[in-house]
Amino acid sequence: MIDVTDRHCRYFHRLLAPRARLYTEMITTGALLHGDVARHLDFHEAEQPVALQLGGSDPEALAYSARLGQQWGYDEINLNCGCPSDRVQRGAFGACLMAEPALVADCVKAMQDAVSVPVTVKHRLGLDYDESYDFVRDFVGTLYQAGCRVFVVHARNAVLKGLSPKDNREIPPLRYDAARRLKADFPDCTVVLNGGIAQADDARRQLEDFDGVMLGRAAWHNPGVLSELSRLLEPGIELPEPGQIVHAMTEYAHGQVERGVPLRMVVKPMLGWMNGRPGSRHWRRTLSDATLLNTNDPQVLEKAWSDLVLRAE
Repeated sequence: MIDVTDRHCRYFHRLLAPRARLYTEMITTGALLHGDVARHLDFHEAEQPVALQLGGSDPEALAYSARLGQQWGYDEINLNCGCPSDRVQRGAFGACLMAEPALVADCVKAMQDAVSVPVTVKHRLGLDYDESYDFVRDFVGTLYQAGCRVFVVHARNAVLKGLSPKDNREIPPLRYDAARRLKADFPDCTVVLNGGIAQADDARRQLEDFDGVMLGRAAWHNPGVLSELSRLLEPGIELPEPGQIVHAMTEYAHGQVERGVPLRMVVKPMLGWMNGRPGSRHWRRTLSDATLLNTNDPQVLEKAWSDLVLRAE
């Protein structure tokens, strides 16, 4: 979810799902060691609980980055061992780390020694076309011995050569059965299922077998699924009405624009929110209109909402 789940996206998603745990996009240790730390780590307190997802393979650098994350107020530090992109592989982290479980264990231990918040791992079921369950069981077992107790399992293999990141989200078959075996083999661990979950009903069904579900691209393309799932899991939950969400995002956008953030960055995660509703095409067209967005006037949001309501009447 690099360049997707930034702080503006997370603020919006929190309005839709008050009880969900949010995750940052993957932030590399290099970015925190040599870049603008505040730009990468700043977040609004309303986002909490929020986890910092790190990319890296050097235990010392990861410990340093985890410590920064805790100082910034993150509730969890998550090590990404699932991203299959070429860019990540060149940095020797992401999914390719699954081939080096001892190194990952050292990384986990270094981070655990550096912080008091939970250190968790997101991973795939295997690499390339080897679907041996023993591979992922041994990977998780090695990290279990290092003290890790929370695993976010993307229930597909990662094909490191020949498939794009998009293809890696679609072509390797989903193997929920293997993820269920992990839960059975490590019953005292928290196992969160990721991959192929697009509908709220499907997410609720998976919660019969898993401790949690993680939605990625589904929440980006159709953010409304977060509200649907919130209502399914907690029927009595009070969620803001769409008009209230628009107003909240308008107020948030005012503050961000005053800080120099382009309006287009704030509204980007909202483009797919009205999918399936009358006027959704106009909503999306308005919020992607470069001329309107270049005015940096957050009232564009209120106008888009008013137009949608009128079209629905």
